[in-house]
Amino acid sequence: MTPISVYICVLLFLCKTFSADAFTTPLPEIVVSNINNSNSRRTCTFVLAQAVDVSADTTSRVDDDDDDDERASVSPKKSRWNKLNNRIKDRITKEGQERAIANKKKREPSQDKKRRMMMYFKEKQREKKDASRIKRPLPFDQRTPLSVLLPGMNVTGTVISLTAFGAYVDIGTECDGLLHVSQISNEFFVEHPKQVLTPGDEITVKVRTLDVDKKKLHLTMLPDDVVEQQQAMRGAEQDERIPLEEIYVEDELWGELRRVTDYGAYVEVGAVVDGWLHFMDHPAFGWANGAHPSKYMTPGDRVRVWVSDVDHTQRRIKLTANRPSHLPGPRRAL
Repeated sequence: MTPISVYICVLLFLCKTFSADAFTTPLPEIVVSNINNSNSRRTCTFVLAQAVDVSADTTSRVDDDDDDDERASVSPKKSRWNKLNNRIKDRITKEGQERAIANKKKREPSQDKKRRMMMYFKEKQREKKDASRIKRPLPFDQRTPLSVLLPGMNVTGTVISLTAFGAYVDIGTECDGLLHVSQISNEFFVEHPKQVLTPGDEITVKVRTLDVDKKKLHLTMLPDDVVEQQQAMRGAEQDERIPLEEIYVEDELWGELRRVTDYGAYVEVGAVVDGWLHFMDHPAFGWANGAHPSKYMTPGDRVRVWVSDVDHTQRRIKLTANRPSHLPGPRRAL
């Protein structure tokens, strides 16, 4: 057997017996040098021994590399996770789930998001409305009938709600009393009850008028002398007064000043409600510029006025003492 054939046999034996890693490892130079010597049998034996030693050394290195890979496969994060407390693990897991749900909601369709936001807004509005409701002092089955009350009686009540024309006050009767905006103050003009009152306020009012059959109750906060003066001046029954439906814009009326405020005066014109005359609509406003309305408007004065506006919703009549420009006659007349 020639040295070349021996070398080929050794290579085939290594390919079948050992791994590719062992085969790729170069043989020592001593093996090659011995192959070129004579005595083929001893050379083959020596080559096999050298090959076995090289393959064994290579296999041991491969095994060591596999062990290193297995140890490296256990990441530091996983080892720290195993050392954590179970309660901390649960908390971290829960937070991760909440973040996942939040991210999912961010990706939800725009229509669903709008619907969800609208429902949330309506729920907050309902909660706000429920919180703003005033609790009544007595249940409805323990309330006093209107027949017990008398005009002029002073009572204490709680403001339940505000409207543009007045405030509803609960005085413990079977129905709430209406405190008209004109009956709130005698010192200044009240445009809206919210300027003076707030829902939940406890106030002392006086019974102005009441109707047991129709379940109507009217209250006032004006002084006694002003209320008596109003009642004496009215004289006629309510049914005999001019309803708002029969009063039109630019109607000429005669009236009497009842109450003067910082912004004008209430005028009795024979209607179901008093008319309002602003101080700028009085002819004397230009003569006494900057003066208080009480300087040229006195309760009891008779004036000729024209209707400038009628509000059937709020039951108000707005007047002017200046003749409209398109009507014949003098421009200034009292």
